[in-house]
Amino acid sequence: LRIFVLGIGFFTLCFLMTSLGGQFSAKRLGDSPFTIRTEVMGALESRGVLRRMSDMLEMLMKRMDILARLENSTDFHRGDEARFPQDRFQPAAGLMERIQAIAQNVSDIAVKVDQILRNSLLNGKVMEGRRDQCEVPRDPKYPDCAGKVEWMRARWTSDPCYAFFGVDGTECSFLIYLSEVEWFCPPLPWRNRTVAVPSPPPPPRAQAAFRRDLARLLELIGTGKESLSFMKKRIRHLAQQWLRAARRLEQKLAGQQRDQKHILIHIGFLTEESGDVFSPRVLKGGPLGEMVQWADILAALFVLGHSLRVTVSLKELQSHLGVPPGRGNCPLTSPLPFDLIYTDYHGLQQMKQHMGLSFKKYRCRVRVIDTFGTEPAYNHEEYATLRGYRTNWGYWNLQPAQFMTMFPHTPDNSFMGFVSEELNQTERQLIKANKVSSMAVVYGKEASIWKGKDKFLAILNKYMEIHGTVYYETQRPPEVPAFVKNHGLLPQHEFQQLLRKAKLFIGFGFPYEGPAPLEAIANGCVFLQARFNPPHSSLNHEFFRGKPTSREATGTAVFQVSSQHPYAEDFIGKPHVWTVDYNNSEEFEAAIKTIMRTQVDPYLPYEYTCEGMLERIHAYIQHQDFCTTSSLPPSPKTKSPAMQSPPSPLALSPNATHLVWSPSAGQAPQAWPPVASLQAWVSEPQHTCTETCRQHGLVCEPTFFRFLNKEEVFLQLSIACDSTEYEMNHLYPAVAENVHECYLQKEPLLFSCAGYNAKYRRLCPCRDFRQGQVALCRDCL
Repeated sequence: LRIFVLGIGFFTLCFLMTSLGGQFSAKRLGDSPFTIRTEVMGALESRGVLRRMSDMLEMLMKRMDILARLENSTDFHRGDEARFPQDRFQPAAGLMERIQAIAQNVSDIAVKVDQILRNSLLNGKVMEGRRDQCEVPRDPKYPDCAGKVEWMRARWTSDPCYAFFGVDGTECSFLIYLSEVEWFCPPLPWRNRTVAVPSPPPPPRAQAAFRRDLARLLELIGTGKESLSFMKKRIRHLAQQWLRAARRLEQKLAGQQRDQKHILIHIGFLTEESGDVFSPRVLKGGPLGEMVQWADILAALFVLGHSLRVTVSLKELQSHLGVPPGRGNCPLTSPLPFDLIYTDYHGLQQMKQHMGLSFKKYRCRVRVIDTFGTEPAYNHEEYATLRGYRTNWGYWNLQPAQFMTMFPHTPDNSFMGFVSEELNQTERQLIKANKVSSMAVVYGKEASIWKGKDKFLAILNKYMEIHGTVYYETQRPPEVPAFVKNHGLLPQHEFQQLLRKAKLFIGFGFPYEGPAPLEAIANGCVFLQARFNPPHSSLNHEFFRGKPTSREATGTAVFQVSSQHPYAEDFIGKPHVWTVDYNNSEEFEAAIKTIMRTQVDPYLPYEYTCEGMLERIHAYIQHQDFCTTSSLPPSPKTKSPAMQSPPSPLALSPNATHLVWSPSAGQAPQAWPPVASLQAWVSEPQHTCTETCRQHGLVCEPTFFRFLNKEEVFLQLSIACDSTEYEMNHLYPAVAENVHECYLQKEPLLFSCAGYNAKYRRLCPCRDFRQGQVALCRDCL
């Protein structure tokens, strides 16, 4: 009986703590005033529970009194057999007193809850009266208000985040939420509002200072995943090169002021929610290109002196962003505390799912690390859907330059890149002295890459000793021929030593566009790769299916590459890179013989050095601003008769072949890259703007399209236009010369250097570039 009663008392105490504690702790700082209704309703329920518990305890006390009387009567009739000491009934009396005390305490608490409720209801009477009079405002400035209120009536319980912000099912709570948390309805006039007081000017931003130690970065990256361990090892290995590069860039900038940015780095593909297929494969020969790039991005941002937060889990992301509890339909609880967010497609999807309307508000601060690139035709949701460009990874409606690639595939995106280790003069001399002209290393750590390559390997084996680095656990992979010396999976520094001895680094077609060929070339190897005929694309290779880029090959939605490593083929070329037809045995064998006789020095493009990457990221952070956009001039249909287009700031070049920025155009607009680097050329049919600019030793610059998107430019280039139309098309501005029809771009997100059509000659904005740094113009730093 004692245990039973103590159990009842303990249960009562726990229930009180849960019910009342939950109700009172629900009151949070920052809650809207209309949360009082939710709390009142909860308190009313608690008051009913308290009364029922008091009644139950009173009933229990009565029943125990009856049992005690029955027990006394039974003991009396037992006569001499019932001989018990006088304190036999004292414990029972003590238990009765405890139950009475518990019942009294519950009753007292119920009285106090009643008092709290009365005070709350009295204080909220005026507010409640106003609630009853809430009506949906009819304001033409807020055309979506009525529809949003209707949606809230039907769906406000679909996500707990609405209740978190104080929505309780009343009309007023809907309107307050939609006007103060979201922005679909006008502010309610009866709401208490503090008179706007001019806020003091914000304190000056902290200045970024180049860092001299990477230890803090290693702490920020954290532990727990093989992929993180790999990135930290890479950062440690290249630490001295990063620090030397930082000193050189600091001297180059000559004391230039740089605001310190607050940056969130969310590596979405490493989160458990995205599957994290990379971490388990780090030690088994899986692709490491993405982790190489992320490690270098982390190192560059940290060395440049910015404030970083690093996340590889969805829970950490939600915490850093200020995501309210629920299913992600509501905005963030506070303004975004980060100036920039670097993430990938997985992270972008996670942010969209959990930021509600805040994603649209803050997406201009996002930078997407995108290996293969995303061209404008695939990025614009409406256009991609209408024209058949929609893929699994596109349709985000971001500025195309917000996508940052591993290689400079298309100027429409920003080239982020990665770094390869630089050699000092002593190391370069040692490599030249120790090269073995008859030694080859195969590019491919997974056994599947070697399957079906016996023919090539047999030819290569006639001239060279072949080495492999194929992962295996116990038995040698059967795909690797017996004459190949397989070292197994090597640590990075041992793999580098192998490259420093080898003459040839040979690829078998996969993986596409990884960092290893650049590392091999930097260590004095010749890279031999296959020419794809026909080019690999989403039509003939599953790997490319769904990639949001055509790689400029045609005007259709087909991704194509002509070799395993197009950057090495196009930007480096012979004697360091040989691209041949592997199906032609004679051509393949002749290339091997020539390579063995060719002397090459270690070579690393400047844009893949630590200094080159620091220079590029510094320029992006300082100058790229996607949160303030310039508007296009009005189309002819929207112009009023009194409106006159401003004169074109462009002028014919001295040889009358193209347009340049006119010296008499007055003050140049605030643009980056600077407009002085602009040259406007007209493409030939079936040529992209990327190809057109390259033919003139220039780079296509999509930010300059807005200066070319004018009727006057056609006239300046002596192009006759019988008609001029504004349309959405990623090939515009352009001219159909056979019918004298000119077309201007209607949608700025579709300005694109990629794509062509035999019908059109395109207006192409070009610029100069720094030696070894195609991402930056000569005056861009």
